[in-house]
Amino acid sequence: MKTIIIALTLILLAHFCFSQNAFKVEKSGEGNAIVFLPGFTTPGSVWDETIRHLDGQFESHVFTYAGFGGVEPIGTPWYSPLKDQIVNYIQEEDLSNVTIIGHSMGGNLAIDIALALPEKVSTLILVESIPCIRELMMPGVPASALQYDSPYNQQMLNMDEQAFNQMASGMAQNMTSNPEKQNEIKSWILKADRETYVYGYTDLLKLDLRDQLSGITARTLILGASFPDKNVVKTNYDSQYSNLANKEIFIADDSKHFVMFDQPEWMYGKINSFLAQPIN
Repeated sequence: MKTIIIALTLILLAHFCFSQNAFKVEKSGEGNAIVFLPGFTTPGSVWDETIRHLDGQFESHVFTYAGFGGVEPIGTPWYSPLKDQIVNYIQEEDLSNVTIIGHSMGGNLAIDIALALPEKVSTLILVESIPCIRELMMPGVPASALQYDSPYNQQMLNMDEQAFNQMASGMAQNMTSNPEKQNEIKSWILKADRETYVYGYTDLLKLDLRDQLSGITARTLILGASFPDKNVVKTNYDSQYSNLANKEIFIADDSKHFVMFDQPEWMYGKINSFLAQPIN
């Protein structure tokens, strides 16, 4: 019985959860630290299979953001407190030689954190993440034109459940070709706090990290998806990351935004190969 109690205690110590205002984080494993940052509306569990397919031993820190995945919302501004609190977490945990793996907006956070903590972050892996999504979605529109109080945001806040459900279905279908995973993505969108969904996305549209990329010292792997056109996607990545020196860019064939759902083995292979490379 004593042996069983000790074993259970060790398991609990190896996997436990922290909570701060802007996020929830689950910590597990031993080894070099990897911080896992999901995309917008997405819970940290999106990384579960990736973690299981890592070669080697790592200490995983898996984040879920305020307003998503059942974590209490924090209001506005949303992105900047989230970034600052993750930076504080890495400092308080005294993490070093950190790898950050971020999907979509998680990649934006990864860049911001690497800029804030260059002495701690050695490796970035950015999956389907663009430094300025506004330039792709709203070319030529300045960040100053985007405000929380706007007709579009008000329309989104007032959207009834049926209309929001229909919108979520369409978005999920554009994010993965896997029908089962489409339902899962839809459920994440529907579970999101509505104000966080609306105002948090405004925060993201205002972001432009392109000019700051020259300050990144971490080696960086960038993984994109071929949807809707591989050549256009590659051109966009080359252009947006032109200021980043130490990088490798690969585009997954036959994949939409959630590469971990459409081309998981390809993604695991690229991540493991990159992590196995020596850090100069």
